Amino acid sequence: MASLKALKLRIGSVKSTQKITKAMKMVAAAKLRRAQSNAEAGRPYSERMASVVASLASRVTPGPHSPKLLAGTGKDETHLIVLATGDRGLAGAFNTNIVRAARKKAQELEADGKKVIFYIVGRKGRPVIARFYPKAIASQYDTSAMKAPAYANAQEIADDIIDRFESGQFDVAHLAYANFRSTLLQEPTVDQIIPVKPGAASATPAGGAASPAVEYEPDEEEILKALLPKNVAIQIYRALLENAAGFYGSQMTAMDNATRNAGDMINKLSIKYNRQRQAAITTELVEIISGAEAL
Repeated sequence: MASLKALKLRIGSVKSTQKITKAMKMVAAAKLRRAQSNAEAGRPYSERMASVVASLASRVTPGPHSPKLLAGTGKDETHLIVLATGDRGLAGAFNTNIVRAARKKAQELEADGKKVIFYIVGRKGRPVIARFYPKAIASQYDTSAMKAPAYANAQEIADDIIDRFESGQFDVAHLAYANFRSTLLQEPTVDQIIPVKPGAASATPAGGAASPAVEYEPDEEEILKALLPKNVAIQIYRALLENAAGFYGSQMTAMDNATRNAGDMINKLSIKYNRQRQAAITTELVEIISGAEAL
């Protein structure tokens, strides 16, 4: 049985931990508001960009002069998974869920006879991938010094990935990240970003009217040459924004749960401490009374 002194020290230790988790929850909540606002502000632009590029791609028949980001390499053998995670932990299963989604995609591709390599963005994904795929990590982009996601960071990642694609290091690229839904829900997502997937043209948009005829100047292929690299950077930027919001939302929830658990533990330890203290006082009283009666 633990002594009174040991119980008192443990209660003090848990109280100190509770103060830390409560402070971390407040910091995460403050950062979440801005991160969530940035993620929500970036969605319409990235979604519209993806829609426009897919629509243009559906109007173009890939040929020898088509952009490589549209036509692809002509092969489907090597797949690159861009795994975007956080740099820190204490955020519940946030990083684990993204890595699990990426591993699931890798297993599906390997089952189809494809080769899989990884491009790591953030620190938390590397240890797991290095354990299961020790020779499959092509590169890692360090985001530890990045206070908040910036488009310049996404552009650097996109330029590196596109250079690797054009040099023939892989044929298809997928982006794994967490879509922020709420503080309690971050949805792991794996999207194909290279080559672009053509979208189905809508013949009858909402309202029942026929879709208008659109003429492009210059032609679709010229527009795609300019838009396709930018689209890769924008989709990566969106992933970084979604991850930032998801991380702080998950961390806030995890720290709130930790604070509550610490409170429950303090209550249990306090009850145990009071019972033992009362038992010690009762024992001392009995000894005093017994000694007095003996005299």
